[in-house]
Amino acid sequence: MTLSVLVPSSLVREAEDKREATRKLGYVARAATVFRADRLVVFHDVDGERRWGGGFVEVVLRYAATPPYLRKDAWGTRDELEYAGVLPPLRVSSRTGSGPERPGSLQEGIVTEVGPDGRVRVNCALQHPISLLLPDGMEVSEGERVAIRISSREPVRARIVDDPLPGFEIRRADLSEALARPDAGLRIGTSRHGASLSVDRLADVVGRTEGDMTVAFGAPGRGLPAILDIPVEDVAAADDAAGDTDVEPGPGFDLWLNTIPRQGSETVRTEEAMFASLAPLTLTE
Repeated sequence: MTLSVLVPSSLVREAEDKREATRKLGYVARAATVFRADRLVVFHDVDGERRWGGGFVEVVLRYAATPPYLRKDAWGTRDELEYAGVLPPLRVSSRTGSGPERPGSLQEGIVTEVGPDGRVRVNCALQHPISLLLPDGMEVSEGERVAIRISSREPVRARIVDDPLPGFEIRRADLSEALARPDAGLRIGTSRHGASLSVDRLADVVGRTEGDMTVAFGAPGRGLPAILDIPVEDVAAADDAAGDTDVEPGPGFDLWLNTIPRQGSETVRTEEAMFASLAPLTLTE
């Protein structure tokens, strides 16, 4: 299953200061980690941005997704990271190999030096940078991140592998581009004006995923309909989009869902909506 989570560049529009904005983004990263998202996409909502826009959002999320042992080498000192200390730890689980061909845990490393004969020095989860041989056909540059399979720490036995990195990747893209990906799967727009998520509807939604899913969220006080300039009446009219209907659920979406049908607050924050939505949508049989 490929899970893509889409959030707007305006998601910290109501934060009172940079510290609060940073903390909020930390919980967005936590939600992506907890529910094993493969991709966290920041889509453009320039009209909704205030003091901190898409550039700030992307940098803080990328920093949060970077393993602690790589942050100094990867980021140094940046103005956007002034309050990085308030970010909650993600504690991404290391991917563990299975079978004789894939032993050990998968860690992320950063290339600190490219040497001759296909060897590079890599800073990873070990005490010191190590020299490793690149797999055939693989090319890297200084500062690039690579996946490392560590089978032993004493003595050190590790190798660079052409595998996806642990955790999730961060991207900036237009919403339409993110929804058009081949692995987008079932594309869900979340809105309080969408179809209320019930036990029966959840079974139908999960049955339609075929393994891949993309879930898009809005910003506080500026939901997806406002971002897309869609009248809420059109979203409400698509209430039966998961069944037999001639109503289009929206540009690029397969359906609209209200994942908090008994919402008790006038505004649900993006990070709150992520936890409330991804918990039922990622349930297994």
